Amino acid sequence: MSILLIGEHGQVSRELQRCLSGMSDLVVRGSAQLDLGNSAQIREQVQALRPQLIINAAAYTAVDLAESEQERAFAINAEAPGLLAELAAELHAPLIHYSTDYVFDGSLDRPYRETDAPNPLNVYGRSKLAGEQAIARVGGAHLILRTSWVYANHGRNFLLTLQRLLQTREQVSVVSDQIGAPTWAGSIAQATAELIQQWLTGQPGSWGIHHLTAQGETSWFGFAEAIGDTLREAGQPCARLLPISSAEYPTAAPRPLNSRLDCSQLQADWRIQLPHWREGLTACLSHSD
Repeated sequence: MSILLIGEHGQVSRELQRCLSGMSDLVVRGSAQLDLGNSAQIREQVQALRPQLIINAAAYTAVDLAESEQERAFAINAEAPGLLAELAAELHAPLIHYSTDYVFDGSLDRPYRETDAPNPLNVYGRSKLAGEQAIARVGGAHLILRTSWVYANHGRNFLLTLQRLLQTREQVSVVSDQIGAPTWAGSIAQATAELIQQWLTGQPGSWGIHHLTAQGETSWFGFAEAIGDTLREAGQPCARLLPISSAEYPTAAPRPLNSRLDCSQLQADWRIQLPHWREGLTACLSHSD
């Protein structure tokens, strides 16, 4: 089976390359070969390769910068996924696409279900929601996997930033009133490989939107505390952590206070459940890059 993986150096993409390397004929296209802002290039590449499965692991993810780069954010996160869905449908190939907790405003007092109405607070969230809607309009076999707070031991993310700050400063302030599930990119990739395997064996669950995050919940401050614990256990220097509110840490793009996603639908339909977020952190830190 031939798989086209869009995205080369991103957190999820790099982990997918590990997980899928022995499963299929995997073709990886990064931005140098396939620019999601260039619709003609997308069409040319997909039609030339004619994959049996398309995985879109690329996205515009600069949440704050998106506030001033709305056109580019929508081109990559909304228009490109819609075109990929059209091309996949023409090839009768499933499309797997990743989305985000930021499609919700965080006002509920419980984890969000797939049936809850989206209401993004920022441009990034609106662009990702528009991508979901564009894929859904095309129809065809597709999986939209919403995840949250993704990190890895490579790239740019909260884990690596906090490790650096905790080892170079005396005190680090971290927001404590935003709640979610830190999710290791490796767990996302492994779950994706399991989803593909179920499809290949003729036992797929339902297509459409599914939530895919680590089990459990914490705040960014709680996640930072767990990261600090690992540094201290390894005998590394570690700054003192100070909890602050979102109001005390203003950003260009507002964030939802509640980023929890209910993943019970994925477990019921596809029999897939990610490990607890603490287990994911341990696995990530013991995972060689």
